[in-house]
Amino acid sequence: MSVDNTQPLISHLIELRKRILNSLITVLVVFLALVYFSNDIYRLIAAPLMEQLPKGANMIATDVASPFFTPIKLTIMVSIFASVPMILYQVWAFIAPALYRHERRLIMPLLFSSSILFYLGMAFAYFVAFPIAFGFFVNTVPEGVVISTDISNYLSFVMALFMAFGISFEVPIAIILLCWGGVVSPESLKRKRPYILVGAFVVGMLLTPPDVFSQTLLAVPMYLLFELGILLAQFYIGKSGKRKSGDPDNESNRDADDSFDK
Repeated sequence: MSVDNTQPLISHLIELRKRILNSLITVLVVFLALVYFSNDIYRLIAAPLMEQLPKGANMIATDVASPFFTPIKLTIMVSIFASVPMILYQVWAFIAPALYRHERRLIMPLLFSSSILFYLGMAFAYFVAFPIAFGFFVNTVPEGVVISTDISNYLSFVMALFMAFGISFEVPIAIILLCWGGVVSPESLKRKRPYILVGAFVVGMLLTPPDVFSQTLLAVPMYLLFELGILLAQFYIGKSGKRKSGDPDNESNRDADDSFDK
């Protein structure tokens, strides 16, 4: 490998290391700010289940160290979730110099919107899905069975649901990127609406308790987000094509933006 080819690779690796370190430092700072309140954070996350349990029922810890490590583990996860905007910004800052100007103007709103949608998905899970799911589980307990949920198992369960709902709400972003990249077109997606609707209910069945009401609560928002993704994809494709044809210096626009200095 020649020196000319090696230097850009090294500079890219240095830049990548910088962006990763910035992301890790952000997570660490948020964690240090929240770790004192780790037990309060766990109490907040456990509230949807505790409100559904019979009076006098409590959660349990089956491991000696669980009462200490489980809230700390939760705080780490919350720190990562809270740092998502900064992490996405670091991703943006790393890839921005390789993009055309019109691509930068189009991608920046996508990064911002993806953070908002992820948080909306988590909020939907906490305020809507959790009360319904836990209410269903508690009300279907066989007679003579006492619910004693382990705090570690509960954390794993709710974190999986948080991630599932957060990612599910990214449907519009995924559709925009697929259409923008030419993998699919809005017209082909419109023709597949019946299959998408069935698929949304299948996903709702897999992610929620086996009752029609809670499945619908996830499937309907997912399908509405699918329609929103088609609408926005048409805007992005038209905007991208117009700017590509209208930029006189299309090739020269791939210069590094001064706002993303090393």
